[in-house]
Amino acid sequence: MITELIRYVISFFALLLIQVAVLNNIHLGGYINPFIYVMFLLMLPVRMPGLLLLVLAFLLGLIIDMFSNTVGMHAAACVFMAYARPTVLKFIAPRDGYETESAPSVREFGFNWYAIYAFILVFLHHLMLFYIEVFRLSEFFPTMFRVVLSTIFTVAIVIMVQFLTDKPKLKK
Repeated sequence: MITELIRYVISFFALLLIQVAVLNNIHLGGYINPFIYVMFLLMLPVRMPGLLLLVLAFLLGLIIDMFSNTVGMHAAACVFMAYARPTVLKFIAPRDGYETESAPSVREFGFNWYAIYAFILVFLHHLMLFYIEVFRLSEFFPTMFRVVLSTIFTVAIVIMVQFLTDKPKLKK
């Protein structure tokens, strides 16, 4: 329990540092903006209480907003993603349901399940973030193009990080 908490705290700060120091400065072609910090919300346990999930999402987004000078856009997008997460988890639940202690990962649920899970939630986050940023429908298609490209790029990075950092569980 304590080791899991320490792992989540370290992940929180590591993802924030990577996002703020490196990825906030990457804008590929004006359409691709990677947001690796959302991985923190993706990796939280399945059975996490909703209020705690929303508070963590708000804090994560607020910290990113402070460093990015974006006045609540990331906080709103993170809270929206956290709000949608339980519904997405119910929608893509395995037949047997989730184990009590399970946390979404490629090794825990498989590549296809995780790719769908990550793509849906990252897409919702980016959809909210980029449309709040533009705040007009006259640029609907360029913004949607940006949402899709950034989602694909972010999910690819998240899955690569999953493969590099997630250790297989030892069988007892």
